[in-house]
Amino acid sequence: MGNNSSPDYRLRCLSLRSSHDILEVLRKVGVDPYGIEAMLPKMTNLNILIEGVECKIANIIKQEMLSVGGDAAVSRYAVSCGVAATDVVIMGTVKQVQRFAEKIAIQPFKLGYLANAVKEAVSNRAKDLFVLRTCRREMVIGDRSLVMGVINVTPDSFSDGGKFPSPAAAIEHGLKMADEGADFIDIGGESTRPGAKPVSPREELKRIIPVVKGLSGRIDVPLSVDTTKAEVAKAALDQGAEIINDISALRFDDSMPKVIAENRAAVILMHMRGTPRTMQEGDLSYSSLCGEIIHFLRQQMDRAVQSGVPPEQMMVDPGIGFGKTPGDNMKLLKHLSEFKVLGRPIVSGVSRKSFIGKVLGGEPMERGEGTAAAVVVSIMNGSNVVRVHDVGAIKKVVAMTDAIIAS
Repeated sequence: MGNNSSPDYRLRCLSLRSSHDILEVLRKVGVDPYGIEAMLPKMTNLNILIEGVECKIANIIKQEMLSVGGDAAVSRYAVSCGVAATDVVIMGTVKQVQRFAEKIAIQPFKLGYLANAVKEAVSNRAKDLFVLRTCRREMVIGDRSLVMGVINVTPDSFSDGGKFPSPAAAIEHGLKMADEGADFIDIGGESTRPGAKPVSPREELKRIIPVVKGLSGRIDVPLSVDTTKAEVAKAALDQGAEIINDISALRFDDSMPKVIAENRAAVILMHMRGTPRTMQEGDLSYSSLCGEIIHFLRQQMDRAVQSGVPPEQMMVDPGIGFGKTPGDNMKLLKHLSEFKVLGRPIVSGVSRKSFIGKVLGGEPMERGEGTAAAVVVSIMNGSNVVRVHDVGAIKKVVAMTDAIIAS
């Protein structure tokens, strides 16, 4: 947090489902062991984690939270400034946190930026309905969970590679998905499985465009194209696609933000380390799994806005299976609600992925039950759109999950 720039506060509303989750957070913060027991009963309402806070600011945060009847957990060394920075967990009711934000707004050290970030986090946490704008329509997302059907027009995708060897076969499958109730259809022409080799734009266009053309005039389901290439995105949008599902979150092609902005397309920004070919290699550890991914997605959202893409055209995807261990993927599903801090619809892609096989065994086509369980958990933890291969079966799973949530 430099003196001449706006502080970059990394914060999110925590999803704490058990005393084990709470203890893990407090121990990572470095709370005095004797203070942990006193903190536990206070963490039953709203808990906001702020990462990497200067000690002088952390001490102000604690004092102001105590003054409104809440509390804040900081490192045991923060009071004496024995460490350069500490994570902070502010805890209290929504009213207490809102009052805290009002009080620190007039404090020194540019704490007005933190006040705004806290207010935004509280507001986004409570947000249930979102407007999504594409070049062809405006949708309300959030009144029910939506299903995005996947068509991979590739010979080497991990689950259905080679299943649709011709545009006609892929179009027929897309029509079937529409009949089964797909809310979106996502068409991919380049495998993104771990270790996959890239294909040329020419080859990707050859695979995708006939399918987009064949479906766009026959169904009213919004079509998404899974690509990182601006050239492919532009051609697909010209033929009737409305959404670009970019697994690189605009990183692989500098022209992609401009194409999305000029064509008023919606975009899914997904987190991934490296490339599909390298993403599962090397050190996969995260110092703060949800924190790092949320920070990355927030940065890419800001980049998109600076390129002329309004937030109403964005959805976010934590990237299950992309540069994460099986344990990471399950933790992301467990704590998916923390991504609500971004204020945009959450897309989750769990269908047939290898972390399911790690638990249940079996090849991708044998992971239907595991996929259904992961879909239920993702929806109950905040996902608005689930990306799946088996639309017919998952539509029923989704409908039942929504009914339970609404009961």
